[in-house]
Amino acid sequence: MGLHSEARLDKKFTEFAKLMNIYLNHFPSHEKHGLALEIRRAAYDVYALIIECQKRYHKKTTLINLDIRHEQLRMLIRLANELGYFGFKNGKKEEGNNRAEHRYLTLSLLVDELGKMIGGWIVADRDKKAVREVS
Repeated sequence: MGLHSEARLDKKFTEFAKLMNIYLNHFPSHEKHGLALEIRRAAYDVYALIIECQKRYHKKTTLINLDIRHEQLRMLIRLANELGYFGFKNGKKEEGNNRAEHRYLTLSLLVDELGKMIGGWIVADRDKKAVREVS
């Protein structure tokens, strides 16, 4: 028995959020209330917009807002990587390991999967609207 596409999106977001929170807890202490908080806020905004899209009959504007906020989340995670924050453990910089690259790539992959699911939802909504207009 397969999951409904929106349920798969919920499940994928939950997987992402669990991992994201673990990785953000290792950020340097001076960023716990800065970039880490902004990433969390963007992620939770994405989740709130997913729920809003599931409940709205007319989804176009909310889906666009979801797509925009998702892209902002992607950029914040990229910024954290560029600043080297995924290379920290318990607030201290780790030297000589590949953990930072692994953390970034893992989160980035999950964010990409969320983006593909959101993009599919946008296309499906557009197609559904086109079918209604033809009928």
